[in-house]
Amino acid sequence: MENTIQPIIAVTKPKEEEIRHKGREAFVGFIAGSLGGIADVYVGQSLDTVKVKMQTFPDIHKNMVSCFVETFRKEGIRGLYAGTTPALVANIAENSVLFGFYGVCQKLVLKFTNQKRVEELNPLGNAVAGTLAAFFCSFALCPTELIKCRLQAQMEMEAMKPKGHPRVKIGPLSMTESILKTEGMRGLFHGLSATIAREMPGYFALFGGMEVTKNLLTPSGKTKEDIGPLRTWVAGGMGGIYFWTVIFPFDVVKSRLQVAGSGGRIFPVLMNIFRNEGFLALYNGLGPTLVRSFPANGALILTYETSRKYMHEVIDTF
Repeated sequence: MENTIQPIIAVTKPKEEEIRHKGREAFVGFIAGSLGGIADVYVGQSLDTVKVKMQTFPDIHKNMVSCFVETFRKEGIRGLYAGTTPALVANIAENSVLFGFYGVCQKLVLKFTNQKRVEELNPLGNAVAGTLAAFFCSFALCPTELIKCRLQAQMEMEAMKPKGHPRVKIGPLSMTESILKTEGMRGLFHGLSATIAREMPGYFALFGGMEVTKNLLTPSGKTKEDIGPLRTWVAGGMGGIYFWTVIFPFDVVKSRLQVAGSGGRIFPVLMNIFRNEGFLALYNGLGPTLVRSFPANGALILTYETSRKYMHEVIDTF
C-alpha cells in the first residue's frame, strides 16, 4: 500500500509546484503590467489626445502642431489630458491582462518548440506569445478605450450640434452612464472587432520587434537580460514604433466607430474612408502617435521589466 502511495505523491508534488509557479508568473506579470500602463499614460497622454482628434475630425485638425495648440488654447492643459482617468483604467486593464497572459502564452509556445526556458525563445516565439495574449487583453481594453476616445473628442462633438442646442461637458462616470442608458451594455463594446484587429497584429510587431532590437543592442558575451535600463527603454520604444506603424489604419477605424457610436463594421468603414478621404486619411494622427509612442512605450517596457525583476527578487527571498 505504501509503495503505491509514494509514486502518486512524487507525481503530485511537481504538478503542484508547476501550478504554483504559473500562478506566481501570472501575478507578477499582472502587477508589473499595471505599473507599466500607468507610466505609459503619464508620459504620452497629451499626444494621444491629439491623435484621437486628428483621426476623428480630419477636416478640423490638419496637422499635429495646430491640433495641439488649438486644443491647449481652447481647453487648456486639462483638454490635452482629457480622458486621463479612463486612459489609466484602460492601460492598467490592458497591460495587466496582456502581461499576465504573456507569460502563460510564452509557456504555451515553449510546448511547440525545442526550448526549455522562456529566455531561450526567439523573437518569433515571443511575437506569437504576444499575439495570443493580445486577444484576451482586447476585451478588457475596449470599454475603457471607447470612453477615453469620446471624452477626447468631446469638444468637436459639441461643436457639431445645432446652434442654440445646450452644450454639456461630462466626465468619465457620466459618459459611462450615458452610454449604458442610450446604447446598453453592448454600447461599451462598440469597436471590439476593430480593437482585436488592432491588438493582435500590433503586439506581434511590438514583441517581435522589441526582441529583435534587444538582440541587436546586447553586447558580445552578455544576454538580453543584462542590457541595462537605457537599452531596455530604447527596445521598448522601437517596439512601440513597430506596433503603431503596422496597425494604424485599424486604429483610425476603431476611433471612428467608438466616437460615432454606430454599429458599423471594420471593412466597410475602412473602404469608406479610403474612397471618400483617400489613402492618407488612414494615417491621420500617425505623427503624434509615433512622437508619443517611443518615450511612452519605452517607459512601459522599462517599468514592466524593472518591477518584474524586483518582484521576483522579493518573492525569491521568502
